[in-house]
Amino acid sequence: MYRMPPSSPLHLIKLCVGADQVEDLLQWQQDARARGPDGLPRHVTRMWPRRAEEILAGGSLYWVIRGVVLARQHILRLDEVTGSDGITRCGIVLDPEIRRTAAASRRPFQGWRYLTAGDAPPDLPRARKGDDALPPELDAALAELGLQ
Repeated sequence: MYRMPPSSPLHLIKLCVGADQVEDLLQWQQDARARGPDGLPRHVTRMWPRRAEEILAGGSLYWVIRGVVLARQHILRLDEVTGSDGITRCGIVLDPEIRRTAAASRRPFQGWRYLTAGDAPPDLPRARKGDDALPPELDAALAELGLQ
């Protein structure tokens, strides 16, 4: 059966546990434990997305840091990863480039969720040399007020 490709990609959204700012995510992904055998960053999760085809049509993983979406990474592929316990999991292989997004508040949730393109926060312009970043608390407060 032929399925029309999606008109816009489907994304995933996930809590970035243990990170206080985007720089923590950057630092974590430099560690060899956060990379697959090919050297690309990956996030291993228990569940395999049922809508994988839509995600692989240009989707990204949006990271929620301290209750606020602040960054995303393009999803390159989904790999089967077998743990030492023999259980097969989903390895979400990510582009190493982390793109900052407009701050968008999110309530806590477990695992990952689907995120439609229409609900995804826009990317921020790329930083120029000498630009200052807002402190995460101020960025989150502005997003909560709808000012970002």
